[in-house]
Amino acid sequence: MEWLNSISEDIIPTNITNKEEKLEVARKVAEKVKDGDVIGFGSGSTSYLAAIEIANRIEKENIHILAIPTSYEMKALCQDLKIPTTSILANKPDWGFDGADKVNKHNWLIKGRGAAMLKEKLNMVNAGITYILVDKSKIVDEFNSENSDNNLTIPIEVLPEAVNSVKEALEDLGAEETVLRKAEKKDGPVITESGNVILDTKFVEIYDGLEEDIKSIVGVIESGLFMDYSVEIIKPEERKD
Repeated sequence: MEWLNSISEDIIPTNITNKEEKLEVARKVAEKVKDGDVIGFGSGSTSYLAAIEIANRIEKENIHILAIPTSYEMKALCQDLKIPTTSILANKPDWGFDGADKVNKHNWLIKGRGAAMLKEKLNMVNAGITYILVDKSKIVDEFNSENSDNNLTIPIEVLPEAVNSVKEALEDLGAEETVLRKAEKKDGPVITESGNVILDTKFVEIYDGLEEDIKSIVGVIESGLFMDYSVEIIKPEERKD
């Protein structure tokens, strides 16, 4: 017996910005799926659209794949779409896809608005290639602290007991603002799936090597800064007016 209600209706945002561009790149990555693939499924609205497109191919072409979801939301969506899931403990991804909050000309990424960067990075370092799905609003030339766009804030997952010491260490690295991310409909902070908290941090300069410097701080679990990974950016086609 199946449930009468679909959880995907609660997971997929109803007001997806730049939806046509996101659908375009979602369909592009769905075309890459081959029978027998083990695929890392990222998080975010574009990844959710990609999961739907992949599910359509599975149904129409009788393709068999395994998905390694990076968040509770993606796992629940895969189950709703009847996409079989596994874990990175059981299977290594052949490739993966994910979104990004921002991507620059070096293919550096800022991710973590959904607080899932630990599992996203775990998939990314183990996949042969990860396709980053972005609409045009996510693409910038450089990461520059002079830009007031909140997406240039780097989320950092931190052990709760280490919040104070990590804040001080981040300031020593050049952080000009460090804010504990609060939950919207509950008292207190956002708690990640691994039981940690998120510090949203702005730096005076996002320099080459900053990711490693952040990770070297005792108490830091993971950062939303992704530098020098094996990624390929999939973006909408340029259109002439």
